[in-house]
Amino acid sequence: MSKFILTLLTTITFFQMQLVNSSEISSQQKVITEIAALADVQINGDRPWDIQVHNDDFYSLVLSEGSLGLGESYMAGWWDCDDLDGMFMRVLRANVEDKVKVSWEMIWGYVKAKLFNQQTKSKSMKVIEQHYQLGNELYENMLDANMAYSCGYWACSDNLEKAQEAKFDLIARKLGMKKGMTVLDIGCGWGGFAKYIAKNYGVSVIGVTLSENQAELAKKMCKGLPVEIRVQDYRDVKEKFDRIVSIGMFEHVGSKNYRTFMESTHDSLKEGGLMMLHTIGSNESSLTTDAWIAKYIFPNSHLPSIAQIGTSIEQLYVMEDWHNFSVDYDKTLMAWYKNFEKTWPKVKDQYPADFYRMWKYYLLSCAGCFRSRHIQLWQVVLSKEGVLGGYKTVR
Repeated sequence: MSKFILTLLTTITFFQMQLVNSSEISSQQKVITEIAALADVQINGDRPWDIQVHNDDFYSLVLSEGSLGLGESYMAGWWDCDDLDGMFMRVLRANVEDKVKVSWEMIWGYVKAKLFNQQTKSKSMKVIEQHYQLGNELYENMLDANMAYSCGYWACSDNLEKAQEAKFDLIARKLGMKKGMTVLDIGCGWGGFAKYIAKNYGVSVIGVTLSENQAELAKKMCKGLPVEIRVQDYRDVKEKFDRIVSIGMFEHVGSKNYRTFMESTHDSLKEGGLMMLHTIGSNESSLTTDAWIAKYIFPNSHLPSIAQIGTSIEQLYVMEDWHNFSVDYDKTLMAWYKNFEKTWPKVKDQYPADFYRMWKYYLLSCAGCFRSRHIQLWQVVLSKEGVLGGYKTVR
């Protein structure tokens, strides 16, 4: 995911000139304190969302490494915050990034994104190896019974499992799924959605994932149903389908491949068919990813903007419906975090010492990001030539 962890570095170059030829901790602390104050966050304050610094090296690391330094210093235990999600929400909501000046690191990140395709078939495996191959037990403990690792739909739900099933049903209704239809589920994860629609709507499903771990469990979950799970790249799918769904996978496609993704799905969609794109989205177009997220959570990920999605579908698809329910991701992430905290003692011996703080930082910083409305969650319904008589909006 891109830009969904705004850290104190987003304003750091505004203050960097104050620190030239100065290595005094007091000067560094003053800069960080001034930046945090813009978001009503205090250093060593007494409110839940204030930052408690345990190691003064925190200041220099954040000043030199930015978002990467902020996350790594948290993983190392150099600082804490009782309300981590609330702190990030305040920092993001304060729009402190408006104070930033472009640094050479930012320029280089942009140039790399411009010149190099970070989501080639070989590089697409990096996020699979680092994130989705962590072991199914971690996710079984954290997620709901259907193993849905994407935003739930909480409009009429009061718990995680109901919210995820409501999301599944919402997608099925938006796409008008009927018995006998064929469905392609791109990035099928552990098979929860494929299982749900095959069982409740009588459709046949082909689900593709690059994760061996996910495929193994998905096959077990969908046993006895008309569901085929493949370890396959979406670019290699050649069949035709009545409906195509991509839930929480587009964030790993990469801006250089958006058009290829849309062309591939267009080729696989039957005439008169519908496609659903369920994705996290950015409020503005960019080509880079937050440094900490890229290193520790989702390598080579990227959040699309409305403009980037729009450009990718030109002359291929008609946009029938665009639904934003991003605040539901805040609730989903907080539910995951609650489950993670509760079950961590069962799996902690399987992971390195800093994994707990890394995963906590990931879940809660993302929750704060959605709560601040800094990033969004979209469901976009697409048709090839437009639904005759108009598409009926479903909520």
